[in-house]
Parts: sequence; structure tokens; C-alpha cells
Amino acid sequence: MSGRAQLMWDEAVTGYDFGPDHPMDPVRLALTRRLVDAFGLDREVEVVSAKPAGDSTLRLVHREDYIEAVKAASADPRGADGAYGLGTMDDPAFAGMHEVSALIAGQSVGAAEAVWRGEALHAVNFAGGLHHAMPGGASGFCIYNDASLAIARLLELGAERVVYVDVDVHHGDGVQAAFWEDPRVLTVSLHEHPRTLFPQTGWPEETGAASAEGSAVNVALPAGTGDAGWLRAFHSVVPELVADFRPQVLVTQHGADTHFEDPLAHLAVSLDAQRAVQVACHELAHEYAEGRWVALGGGGYAVVDVVPRSWTHLVAVAAGREIAPETVVPEGWRQEVFARTRQLAPARMTDGRWPVSWKGWESGYDPADRLDQAVLAARRAVFPLRGLLA
Repeated sequence: MSGRAQLMWDEAVTGYDFGPDHPMDPVRLALTRRLVDAFGLDREVEVVSAKPAGDSTLRLVHREDYIEAVKAASADPRGADGAYGLGTMDDPAFAGMHEVSALIAGQSVGAAEAVWRGEALHAVNFAGGLHHAMPGGASGFCIYNDASLAIARLLELGAERVVYVDVDVHHGDGVQAAFWEDPRVLTVSLHEHPRTLFPQTGWPEETGAASAEGSAVNVALPAGTGDAGWLRAFHSVVPELVADFRPQVLVTQHGADTHFEDPLAHLAVSLDAQRAVQVACHELAHEYAEGRWVALGGGGYAVVDVVPRSWTHLVAVAAGREIAPETVVPEGWRQEVFARTRQLAPARMTDGRWPVSWKGWESGYDPADRLDQAVLAARRAVFPLRGLLA
């Protein structure tokens, strides 16, 4: 197996553009790519452009009638069929929508193929992580569910155990739905509580179908959760489950919208903590999956201040050349940010909260603490189903 990491990238993915007033501004992808380059990470990874996902690949997850509806809306956005979630405020139709969505999906599928076949140890597609798309409909800024497609392709290639860990602020509902009945896939989502955030799913009681009980895990975090609580929740649930499941591949989704500056959610996590979870996922892949790691982007709507730095750290971690938290952001990139957005770019690579600290679950818990209640609810719902102590 090659020890080299792959970065999946095609400039055309920046065409995933819902319009000037939509929060998912594709400039976040372009600026991430430029920051990766500014740090010279191109020399540490193999930059690869995979082909778009074809219809047969898309049908691994999505219904044929939905794919045809996306194609129709792509050709004539004004005729988008709202019954499929297309042409809505969240998912406006735009010309070329099918083509660019299939391209993004193709990058994640290509990442999965490269890792499974041993062409790369790690592969990153920060344009991916579009985890809300359902088999028969668009949802939450997501047209095709590239994360689910990557996992489905791994299963098609012969994988028998895949763990999917989603740390986006929103519940990874589309991926959970895709594998609800499949015991070969363990989906773990840490997200803001469904009482206070879209998509209003991801309750701890959602644990998988009868045929796959304990294959879905949901840690529903109270609004306002910061670094210590977020890291405590992650480390109190994820490592033990990964160790028990022993996946052949670890697929992770790193939405940057847990950040305290994100305008669409209510957690209070820093870049320092996001980086710490990226490092932890890398370590879990090496400890339990022979290093096989597919890392995806996701949400994130502080498109200048947060997203590019968070995902550049992700690429650096995958490349084996971590960027120190106190590192100064390259001046050339800051100038490009101002030229493109008329916004001032951040000066350093994290929020200055390093080293981040948190208490492990083994130290005991407080039944009156809302964060501990969330962790305990997830553990009690799933751990006994998997033969683990809650």
C-alpha cells in the first residue's frame, strides 16, 4: 500500500453554486485549495481529479427517478420538480447542477477506490461531505450524497466493515438513512441537538433497523457546547465504538460549521478543537483500519475566517505534515482573500486555544450536566446493543 495521501480536486467543483445569496458560497472551496497550495502541501500529496460519478454509481444510493429529476432541473432550472426537493430555498436549481454534483460525488468515490485498492493510504475530498441528500430527494444544500456513495462503493468492492464518523454540526441524516438496514456500516454522528437545529433528526434513540440494531449512533449535543464538551463527547463515544467494530476503512465527515463563528448553528467550537478531532480520526484509522482513511468536508458557512483554515489542517493531517496551531497564515493568501471577497483574512491558523483540554469519560460523569446527559443517552442507547458497557 502506498503511504502517500491523495487530495481529490477538480477546479470545476467550484461550479456547485446555488447563487449569490446562498450561504454555501463556493469561494470556500477555492480559498481552501489556494491555502493548501500556499502551505506547499501539494508537494506532500498527490492531487487527483476523478471522473464524475456515472448513473450506475449514483444508483448505488439514489433512485433512478430522482437522478432523472436532477438531470431535468440541470437542463431547465425553471422546471425543477419541488417534489424532489429541487428548486427550493435550500436547494435552488441551477444550470449544470447534475454535472457538478456528479463530479463532487465522483471525487469521493474515487477517494474510496484509491484507499481500498491501496493506491493511497489516505484520501481527502473537502468539496464532499454532502450528507443530507436522500435516496429520492435533495435536502440541506445537498444534491447527491457523496459520502454514502463512497461507502456504497467500498461495499461493492468487498469491504465488510466500514465506520462513518460525522462531526458536522448537523445530523448526518442522509448517510444514516442509506445504511439504516445494513450492519456492515456503523454510522456515528455528533451534532447539535435536533430540538434546535435542522434536520430535526439524530436522536439517541435512532439506532438502526431491526436487522442492524446498534449500527446508528447519535450524540445530540446541547446548543452552546464548546471545545471541552465537544472533545469529551467525541472521545467518550467514538474510539470505543471504532475499536469494537474494527473497520476496514474509516470514512469521516468534517463539516466546519461547529465553529463559534458559523452563522447557521449554535455550537461554540474552535479551530483548535476541530484540528484535534482531525488528528484523532487519523490516529483511529491507523489503530483500527490499517490506516485506510477517507476524509470529507461538509458544512461550514464562515467561508473566509473558518472553512479554509479548518480543511487545510485536514489536508495537512492526512499528508502527515501537521500545521502547528500558532502558524502565521501566508501573506499572499491573505491578499488573495481580500482581492476576492473584500474581507480581511485571519492572521493565524487557529483561534489560539491550543492546547485544548477535556476530561475523559473514565473520570466519571455528572448526571445533572447537559453535555454528560447527551453522552450518556447515546451510550445507553447503543452500547448494550453492541455488547459494550454503557
